[in-house]
Amino acid sequence: MSDLSHPDRAPEPAAGSSLPRTSIEGPSGEVERPAGAARLPGARRDGYTKLPTGPVSVEPVVVSGPDEDAVSGADWQPTTAGIVVDETRLAPWALMAAIVALGASFFVGWAVPVAVVAVIAAVMSLRRPVESRSMARWALVLGLCATVYSLGWLVWAGMQFERLV
Repeated sequence: MSDLSHPDRAPEPAAGSSLPRTSIEGPSGEVERPAGAARLPGARRDGYTKLPTGPVSVEPVVVSGPDEDAVSGADWQPTTAGIVVDETRLAPWALMAAIVALGASFFVGWAVPVAVVAVIAAVMSLRRPVESRSMARWALVLGLCATVYSLGWLVWAGMQFERLV
């Protein structure tokens, strides 16, 4: 293997040349780092004053609640007075609107707005975790079918209007 192909070795000077070997020296004592120079990566920064990078106070967390010694387990029960439970359901309304729109789309083409409302409500109910998935899927499928049928009626009516004019 030659010296030129080895990555760790530098090529040796030819026998007749007198080139000095290169070396890297550290900076001399006259070199100083200016005060306004860029900081080195990873160096500590001082003087954080703006949020969210400002200092965060480290205070102990105070736990609130009933005193374990003063109240026995059977006497204290949690209350549900402050808890608001969402009992509204959107999937049944979406399914009802989809059925009405599908029934109307068999006869007239003006059921498109009801079908679009049913599709939007079905998509919204699919995104909510408390809704019935099967009911929302049926509402979505029936709403899309009603949209297609209603648009078909409107296209047919538009073609008939062109023949009359």
